[in-house]
Amino acid sequence: MTAVGSWGRLRRAEHFVVSLPDRESAGYLISSARRPGLAAGMQRSYGDVSTNEAGTLWDCRRLDKFIAFDEHSGVLTCESGVLLRDIQATFSRRGWMLAVTPGTAMVTVGGAIANDVHGKNHQTQATFGNHVLHLTLLRTDGEAIQCSLRENPDWFHATVGGLGLTGVIVSATLQLKRVPGPWIQAEDIVFESIPEFFELSRASEAEYEYTVSWIDVTTDGGRRGIFTRGNPVAASKREPEHRRLSFPITPPVSLVNRLTLPAFNHAYFRLKAAQARKHIEHYRSFFYPLDAVRDWNRMYGSKGFYQYQSVIPRRDAQEATRAMLTECSRAGAGSFLGVLKTFGDVRSLGMLSFPEPGTTFALDFPQHGQHTAALFARLDSIVRSCGGRLYPAKDARMPPDMFQDGYPRLEQFVNFRDPGISSDLSRRLLGT
Repeated sequence: MTAVGSWGRLRRAEHFVVSLPDRESAGYLISSARRPGLAAGMQRSYGDVSTNEAGTLWDCRRLDKFIAFDEHSGVLTCESGVLLRDIQATFSRRGWMLAVTPGTAMVTVGGAIANDVHGKNHQTQATFGNHVLHLTLLRTDGEAIQCSLRENPDWFHATVGGLGLTGVIVSATLQLKRVPGPWIQAEDIVFESIPEFFELSRASEAEYEYTVSWIDVTTDGGRRGIFTRGNPVAASKREPEHRRLSFPITPPVSLVNRLTLPAFNHAYFRLKAAQARKHIEHYRSFFYPLDAVRDWNRMYGSKGFYQYQSVIPRRDAQEATRAMLTECSRAGAGSFLGVLKTFGDVRSLGMLSFPEPGTTFALDFPQHGQHTAALFARLDSIVRSCGGRLYPAKDARMPPDMFQDGYPRLEQFVNFRDPGISSDLSRRLLGT
């Protein structure tokens, strides 16, 4: 058995890991498993959606082949273990990029579909699943199901955002987006209140494809932050070398704490505010700034960390965001990586997809036992009172009833579950 953990480093558990070497043998290896299994990729999910303690993990990272690409239409067919990093690097120079990408490129295509990831351009491009044209799903009984909006559409809607519980995705066809090159015309703008963030969002969404904000959660009520917006642009620039730093050790205690956090946030704000201007930036630093630091998750120490990401419908977004910031301030439990952005009106395709029209707020918290749990209970109360929900791909502790209340299509989804697939998340939230 092999010890496996998620990106949040909250715990590691023993798994029976089975590598899927190719599509031809995947069906046999999946159907011959002696215990419930789960497809796995890079383990970049923060919580327990990608772990299956004492069960099987089908490691899909060797399913990493490009199958076909149409230069004229931008339609790419690939295996599910292909990394988003490799799609971007290969095709950005040829005038194509992923229409939607999350904050790390170290994610497999299968994982991006299973969690229906979103990016900085939800208001124009919706989620990753909205650009999936077709996928091949292997069930543990040996059946292979071809899924698209036209072929087995119910299976398609269940599998996109289905948390890996409907089967194992072995290949997919994606629609890439035409771009002038690998560059982004970006602009950073200082804001000094939550209302100002919302004003900037409304003013920017019509003219800018990408919008996102960092907010200083150590200030009372989020009094300052950096709003970033951008568009793809043609530029005659030399691509920067891809250099990565490394966080070499796991400290015994979190480096993100009451003493360091105000200094971290103050320094980051001053640096970004001094550089606030329009500039041309490579897609790697614009989309994936944290990928430049290998194992950055170690800075939270040996006990690991949680990410708490919510979405609040528009009508209550401003007040709910302010209320969550107040609770964090009272608890003395700030986050260095406070990310705030809005979601657009285009509906996600998946039955369990997370985004909905409104505002999403993502916060990281070191694990401090009951103190952290008590803060989460208060944040949960704010999210529930507004009819919001939490992101399962980031979650490690959501109460089952909150999941059930937040995802009204759950009752429909359970009809498509594969009985031979289970995860730590599914047993925690669904009982199986």
